[in-house]
Amino acid sequence: MDSIGKICILGGGTWATALAKMVLMNQKHINWYIRRDDQIEGFYKLGRNPNYLTNVKFNLAQITFYSNIEKAIKDSDTVIIAIPSPYVKQSFRRIWNSTFRGKFIVSALKGIIPNDNMVMSEYLADNFKVPFENIGVLSGPCHAEEVALERLSFLTAASKDEEKAKLLAEAISSRILKTNTSTDVVGIELAAVLKNIYAIAAGICQGLMYGDNFQAVLMSNCAKEMAHFLNKAAPMERQITEQQYLGDMLVTSYSQFSRNRTLGTMIGKGYSVRTAQLEMEMIAEGYYGAKCIHELNERFKVQMPIAQTVYEILHEKLQPKKGICQLIDFF
Repeated sequence: MDSIGKICILGGGTWATALAKMVLMNQKHINWYIRRDDQIEGFYKLGRNPNYLTNVKFNLAQITFYSNIEKAIKDSDTVIIAIPSPYVKQSFRRIWNSTFRGKFIVSALKGIIPNDNMVMSEYLADNFKVPFENIGVLSGPCHAEEVALERLSFLTAASKDEEKAKLLAEAISSRILKTNTSTDVVGIELAAVLKNIYAIAAGICQGLMYGDNFQAVLMSNCAKEMAHFLNKAAPMERQITEQQYLGDMLVTSYSQFSRNRTLGTMIGKGYSVRTAQLEMEMIAEGYYGAKCIHELNERFKVQMPIAQTVYEILHEKLQPKKGICQLIDFF
């Protein structure tokens, strides 16, 4: 493989829109699948996404839009998936294994497939027989809103095939985006799930009016917990302090743009989980991730008091203040 070829973005939300902007800063053209025809019509009318990151203007001559996901994939060489994890199975229900044949499939998901408890690379390999060397991952720290503002951002391109990871990194790098590479596909995917859970924990503590001192200790323990789980679930040599692990966790836990931190903050302030979700009108992946990691950890048996506490608050109606107080004994 000497070129990344024609790039396709799957998804019409905030993160997909940010990825499209980033890719088009270094590529002349992309294919872009958006499920809803009325959203595509809005693009043609306004020159921007009518629903998300509406301040980002696009040159529509650089984009071929599709509302047929199978055709979008077939007409592309590299496919970047930016569909929220709860909707992946529904979006892929009409896709045949042959559709992905010979393609480089890149997951930009920030979550895990609910109920299946699989990260995207495992889901693609198990359900569509995509070889692991044809699977890649894109991970932060990188908030879509900061991409829209053209603030310097960072991504990690990962693949078991180091050459593909390098080509992907080169294809999307620009004056506002710096990239590095990795071979830790599953570890990075699981880290992206965990950082959303820890961001909810940080938000809950914010809502409960715990101060910076406590937050610092919380984040330190989150990093240790993440390292322990990754070492058991996806064992390989890694440095948890690298940007794709600790960096992504910190930006998600502290940023004003973090949906997961926002969800946690609302819950800490006394909102019910359901009310907070309805008011946000956007998906906080950590809600689903907390349940998936809880169920996965029934196999791995890693001590994860922070992730477990978040799971119990979100899914078993544990009172937030009681849950955080119980955590203090683990720190």
